[in-house]
Amino acid sequence: MNKKDIANIRKQFKLNNDLLKIQEIFTVYIMKESSEIYHHQSVPFEMLEQEQQELFMDNFKKVLSGQLDEKLFELKFQRDVEDNSQLILHQGLLSNETEEWKGNMLRLVEKMLKDKQYEMDIVVTFIRGEYNKPVKRRNEESEESERDTVYSHPFILCSMNKTQDPKKELLFDYVEKEFKYNFVVDPIINLKKPISGFLFPCFTDNAADVNRILYSAGKAYELNYHFIEEVLNAEETMTAQEDKIVFEEIMRNVAGDQINTSTLSNVYEEIHRVVEENEEEDVPKLDYKDVEKVLKSSGVKNVDTEKVESAFKTVIDDESYELKASNIVPKYTSKSIKIETKIANISISPQDLRFVRQVHFNGKRQLMIEVEENTIIEGFEMIPEALFEKAKEDKDS
Repeated sequence: MNKKDIANIRKQFKLNNDLLKIQEIFTVYIMKESSEIYHHQSVPFEMLEQEQQELFMDNFKKVLSGQLDEKLFELKFQRDVEDNSQLILHQGLLSNETEEWKGNMLRLVEKMLKDKQYEMDIVVTFIRGEYNKPVKRRNEESEESERDTVYSHPFILCSMNKTQDPKKELLFDYVEKEFKYNFVVDPIINLKKPISGFLFPCFTDNAADVNRILYSAGKAYELNYHFIEEVLNAEETMTAQEDKIVFEEIMRNVAGDQINTSTLSNVYEEIHRVVEENEEEDVPKLDYKDVEKVLKSSGVKNVDTEKVESAFKTVIDDESYELKASNIVPKYTSKSIKIETKIANISISPQDLRFVRQVHFNGKRQLMIEVEENTIIEGFEMIPEALFEKAKEDKDS
């Protein structure tokens, strides 16, 4: 799934939307002390009160929020796994009976509890529904509506939420005209911050892909590997942060520890061009041959195939590994590059990096920034200073 696919389904989670039909909601309460199921219930989603529906809708949107490879991860299922979750989810997706659906979801919950001790009570919520996506926009000259032909996408979505103790409060009773201490023993389910979740199956180009699952982490870059491998039975994945670190280490192995801003700017520009050219397609990936081309075209010296392939083996122990292009370049139009010095810290975008130079003047290192307009400091316009003066003429000439 790309960010557009995810955005399309996320925005459907709203009330009174005829393109989204949620059949059932199944909630399971897990006790932290015993790691056992304390209670579970399944009801038709439409039977919930509107306020409850709104709370859950907001929660489901949060499960599908975040950047790919930062908080959301499209994962492949492992092969040849006993009691694999791919089959359990597929059976749950196809089942017509509520008891069969509940049984499949409880099998997943049992896998969540195996060899796992939670720090607080947990509520696991499953929904199964159907998202209908119009095939084409409405034709103004035709009586046919865009809703007449749709792609149908059955899905299962899961959200894990922690509980928290209720607040102790002082209330005023208008009838009795007295202050009262209010103490509620019922725990509060925090639906504002899911700690994990997933969407099955993934959807790509309006087609379901049951071999992949969209995993949602509670926070960016904080993956629950026990959940990924033991519960979902999915393969390990690299975050955008890890991809970027791998690329930087490969560059160091090939080009050394020192690089000028012009060359680094060229590298980022070249990778950004690859991303832009493939924006509507699958996320472009770079193998060692692609990295070699990028570095050569960017002006990095002494680059050859053997050196880049060796760098891949050294850094990640896999010369066939492919880096996602969108992960390894800082956000191109935002001030995502930090330049840190003892005097000042500067933030700059990759596309403007070419305007920054480190130069030597009067035996000292200077950071020079080319600007197109006058610089304003504390409301004052800076006066340009001439650093390079014409040499004085010899008196005897």
